[in-house]
Amino acid sequence: MTLTETSRWPAEAETLLDDLVDLRRAIHREPELGLQNPKTLAKIKDALSGLPLEFREGPSTTGLVAILRGGLAGNGGNARTVLLRGDMDALPLVEDTGLAFTSETSGAMHACGHDTHVAMLVGAAKLLCAARDRLPGTVMFMFQPGEEGHHGARFMLDDGLIDPLPDAAFALHIMPNAPHGIFAGRAGPLLASSDVLSITVKGAGGHASMPQDAIDPIPVACAIVTAIQTMVTRRISVFDPAVITIAKIAAGTTNNIIPETADMQGTIRTLSPHRRAMVAAELRRLVPAIAEAHGCTAEVAIEEGFPVTVCDSRAAAFGQRVVEETFGEAAWLTMDNPVMGAEDFAYVLEKVPGAMFWLGASEAGSDWRQCCGLHSNRMVLDEKVMARGAALHAALAERFLNEGFA
Repeated sequence: MTLTETSRWPAEAETLLDDLVDLRRAIHREPELGLQNPKTLAKIKDALSGLPLEFREGPSTTGLVAILRGGLAGNGGNARTVLLRGDMDALPLVEDTGLAFTSETSGAMHACGHDTHVAMLVGAAKLLCAARDRLPGTVMFMFQPGEEGHHGARFMLDDGLIDPLPDAAFALHIMPNAPHGIFAGRAGPLLASSDVLSITVKGAGGHASMPQDAIDPIPVACAIVTAIQTMVTRRISVFDPAVITIAKIAAGTTNNIIPETADMQGTIRTLSPHRRAMVAAELRRLVPAIAEAHGCTAEVAIEEGFPVTVCDSRAAAFGQRVVEETFGEAAWLTMDNPVMGAEDFAYVLEKVPGAMFWLGASEAGSDWRQCCGLHSNRMVLDEKVMARGAALHAALAERFLNEGFA
């Protein structure tokens, strides 16, 4: 058995499954939102207690970086460092799964699998600590809060928690409506950037019976929505796409008053920095012009969210090789297209070559197409896949420390 042989990891991870399930369920019962997840942090520290790890924490979040220095790391001057990441925070949802370990926190639920991500990363830490003597480098385990729109990865980077930067970074994300136990990924854009769009159209209020004496902002808002969609289909190449969704329009107070303003909110999603900048510029040009054509004014505000999640081509190919050698060729799926959701692991991948991979978590033997997806308050998953996730984390780390992307 060579140092980089990965076939042993699945069997070793299976011995940890009961502990991973217990940890996942404990976190699921007490979900926490945003950048401050103290209960989850305490559970992670308890699960990692007694392991040969160094801990780093910062002022901005309850994020934790646990560092494992391999027993062979000092034998050469070119020892590598690899980062493995798992996010911690939950979503503002009321759970409706009926699980025995359902959320006990009002208005919060782990509906994106972050509870499983933490458990898998803890499992990987235990596996790799047990193999410490044969590791020729350093592993950083990044437990990150604030992924759900709160920029937790950026804050942890700004706090210097992963300085000096590692040589590679990997993350796993479960997918409840994907085939059980299958890993998927791709080179290049994996997930989109996501920005928040806010538009206020200002007209002149008046009586509903005398619209000629007012300037109604509502039909102008409707015209703007139509113009935006025309812009998407006629100004933007399908080969470098954008998705702009106006998800909320609010105006007026009753049925016989023309309001003074109409407010709109939505999101902008793109797959390249160039397209992201172009869309923002076009919206700032188009929206006020449509409003002015109807005698109104309009203000456009764009709040930048996560950047595009771009997987390094070497890291994606490396991940595929490790999956196939660890679990067999049938365990890997190369994705034809990106997903237009967003991920703040993008901040790490802007600075470090690496990749994120999906892990199908539908119930074994079920019709995965019928399973509730991420962010559903009815989302459930097959916890048995957590052993596979922990095993892949460990396999990726060991192989990279020994061979790099080769």
